[in-house]
Amino acid sequence: MRTPRGVTLLVTALVAASVVTAASPVALAYDRALDPFYAQSAEWKDCNVLFPDPAVAGAPVELPECAAIVVPRDYRRPQAGTLSIAVHRRKAKDPAQRQGVLMLNPGGPGGDGILMPGQFGNQAIAQAFDLIGFSPRGTGFSTNLWCAVDSGTGTTPTRPTDEQFAAITAEARRLEEQCAHTGGELREHITTANTARDMDVIRAAIGEKKINYLGFSYGTYLGAVYGSLFPQHLNRSVLDSSMHPDWFYYEAFKTQAVASKQNFDAWAAWVSQRDNTYGLGRTGRDVHAAMEALGERLALKPVPGGPQHAPLVTRDVLDQMLGLDTVARPSWHVTALMIKAIRESAGTGALSADAASALGTLIAQRETVRVNGVWYAVTCEANWHTDLNVYYRQMRIFRERYPYGPGAMAAAPKHCTFSSSRPTEKLVPLKRSGYPAGLVVQAEYDPKTQYAGGPAMARRLSARLLTVTDEGGHGMYGRNSCATKRVDDYLINGVLPVAGATCPGAPRPDIAADGEPQSASPTGSLTEQVRAASAPSTRAGAESR
Repeated sequence: MRTPRGVTLLVTALVAASVVTAASPVALAYDRALDPFYAQSAEWKDCNVLFPDPAVAGAPVELPECAAIVVPRDYRRPQAGTLSIAVHRRKAKDPAQRQGVLMLNPGGPGGDGILMPGQFGNQAIAQAFDLIGFSPRGTGFSTNLWCAVDSGTGTTPTRPTDEQFAAITAEARRLEEQCAHTGGELREHITTANTARDMDVIRAAIGEKKINYLGFSYGTYLGAVYGSLFPQHLNRSVLDSSMHPDWFYYEAFKTQAVASKQNFDAWAAWVSQRDNTYGLGRTGRDVHAAMEALGERLALKPVPGGPQHAPLVTRDVLDQMLGLDTVARPSWHVTALMIKAIRESAGTGALSADAASALGTLIAQRETVRVNGVWYAVTCEANWHTDLNVYYRQMRIFRERYPYGPGAMAAAPKHCTFSSSRPTEKLVPLKRSGYPAGLVVQAEYDPKTQYAGGPAMARRLSARLLTVTDEGGHGMYGRNSCATKRVDDYLINGVLPVAGATCPGAPRPDIAADGEPQSASPTGSLTEQVRAASAPSTRAGAESR
């Protein structure tokens, strides 16, 4: 099986159609009205005083140094209102080693990065840098953007029929109407370029001539935009799990389903070598056929007894499992056992109590991203197709070729399809001119920002690429020990990995293939095995090879 580096993506010629056309210039002329914003000095205060009742998931947050930085709502009209941006600083633990500041962003769009300095407080970077986290405009403790949405799960079939297209489209249209109503005028000013401009105001307010940067997922695009707009103020930069520089944003959504299929294919090949253990087929093709046959049975007669999240195990539930729960290599064994249990239940009529509990645990442990109105705003900063037939043609293709994980919903019309406002400025052309070569880190089977995005971003910025092989994770720094060491060496010592450098991903389960000496199999109930497979120690990669 070819790795994702050799896979030709089905993105069609639609990429060319996503180019933004807007009258306003990308590089805004410097306005003297920006002087007061750049001249302000951060006043560091206890965060509990500056931001009353700061809490995440109901737990008190300990943030010793925070500041509220004032930025223009609209950089084209700096005098037409302001926003407040919350910033958190953790000073370098070793002042003698201090090399400036390292600004952090978790991605999203809409991810709140104010807690990130604490999350990386035990990493080597905390010794040498003041770690700077912030709530991007519209999020967290900054001025918020809200988007009212209907409660409920909505219509999310992995293989929608043509008859379901209208309902899916109506939900996307309704979501856009709700977001436009609640977001108001602020929504058009929540863009990647404006967040990058906010970062530069933060840089000036904390008294730094340059920043270093570590961004994840969408945060890689934000970092690339910052470097393109303010190259004279960027030093070292790491883009972990990079977006593709040409996929905005419909194409990026579609590739998530492509990556889900790649992870399923890798899992199916591994499972087929252990047919004596799982009984799902002796070749990858056999496993695929078995899963399709099981899906057809579930489509006709779902299996009852599932968890609260999925009281009926339908074909959609199976498709989502095959795409989402084949991402983490250490969990492949329990995923296969779970599929085996569902397959057996399809014949007996209901899940066993253990299988139902295990499925509930599996679904609950999937990584989710909570977003506010920022996600709904930023993903519309590039033009979307308005011809619904473009989406419907793609959905027909995806339900056949890439039905796992999000399936054909990855190609469905989204709220941006019905946006009432066009982008206010062109997307920033990404380039590196005036700041040092950075590092792009990418996992081969990343389910959220597909592998091809890493090499493409590295080429666009003339950066060094570090590949994490046979890894379906997203966000490698702090999770993969080899990648973490490489990033630390670059940020702290300025040493980039050699060209073509790789790190191994998290190990696959130690389950003997058919015909090999049997190793000790995991023990315990299926639920206990699901929990054990998700332990942090099973996700970290080993040394480089």
